[in-house]
Amino acid sequence: MNENELFLVQRPLDPMPQSNPFGVETARTVQAFHESFPEYSPTPLVRLNALAKDLGIKGIFVKDESKRFGLNAFKVLGGSHAIGRRIARMLGVEFSVLSCALLTSAETRAKLGGLTFITATDGNHGRGVAWTAQRLGQKSVVYMPRGTARERLENIRRLGATADITDMNYDDTVRYCSRLADENGWILVQDTSWPGYEEIPRWIMQGYTTMGLEIARQMDGEMPTHIFLQAGVGAMAGAMAGFFADLCGNAPPMITVVEPHRANCFYRTAAANDGKLHAVGGDLNTIMAGLACGEPCPLAWELLRSTAANYASIPDWVAAEGMRLLGRPLPGDTAVCSGESGASAFGFAVEALRRRDLRESLRLDEHSRILCISTEGDTDRENYRRILRDNAWPRP
Repeated sequence: MNENELFLVQRPLDPMPQSNPFGVETARTVQAFHESFPEYSPTPLVRLNALAKDLGIKGIFVKDESKRFGLNAFKVLGGSHAIGRRIARMLGVEFSVLSCALLTSAETRAKLGGLTFITATDGNHGRGVAWTAQRLGQKSVVYMPRGTARERLENIRRLGATADITDMNYDDTVRYCSRLADENGWILVQDTSWPGYEEIPRWIMQGYTTMGLEIARQMDGEMPTHIFLQAGVGAMAGAMAGFFADLCGNAPPMITVVEPHRANCFYRTAAANDGKLHAVGGDLNTIMAGLACGEPCPLAWELLRSTAANYASIPDWVAAEGMRLLGRPLPGDTAVCSGESGASAFGFAVEALRRRDLRESLRLDEHSRILCISTEGDTDRENYRRILRDNAWPRP
């Protein structure tokens, strides 16, 4: 594989599962929970009209998750929802009546006693878990894979978490946290699944459907024809694919999953098309730190194989180009502060529109309306400045 090139594989869609746990009705319940937090407000949906006109399509929409709960990323939606669901069960109450006020009350804290939540993270998920634990007056333990930016570690520590960087890659760090949870009686809040550990990852994925419901309302009936979704373990991509499949019914958008070359487990799974999940090992080195996950989440694949026909593997420069185009937009368009992982799918979408072969393969034309989700802001500010100011990782 030429590491400077882009690669696309397409596969026929499998039949939809009988049940879709990420649909509109679920999203309404989830959003009602998120709305109970005083920090909640819908994040902006930015329409890039000048860029859409320049690229010859009808519309480009970018959901700006740098504004989420003051945490510069969307991940808190999943962690807070999963923790809320778990605590509702511990309290013996229906989740529909659970609220931030009930969670943070002295009575609830007395009933729960001291809890410790543990997770592995590339940065944003762990920050969301730590924020939620601090909000509830509980403890959190967070471990991060080798190569993690120091700023991301310190952001988590500032939320009161016990946090450190391991000498392992992401997937081995997940296994380490799972073992610590078992040994210490802690609650593992992990955004990927494996046999015997599916409930909390499903709750995390459902937490992300708040984004989908916000987008649907903000587009005001003008649904996307194409959605480009970046994937690490695939939780966000699977949840959004499931949500829009339910929302759009018989006219679903064309979905493309985007990953870095060094961590392209869904691309490899789709390319093999043999009914098995295909992992990527090693260091998983990429500037797209939030996507540096080598093992696909089975819950996510269950939805993606029925909703996403396209899987792209990209070099780092594509994400960097996406960051620059969002951060320094065409005149008339609104700037979006988007980090390396957040801008990756957008970067690929723009490259696809500029290349005739990809444009034709993805059936992009003058009627197309593209949706991308900028899942994070400048969570590594030093690297963000290097890319925008110094043109690091330039287009070859």
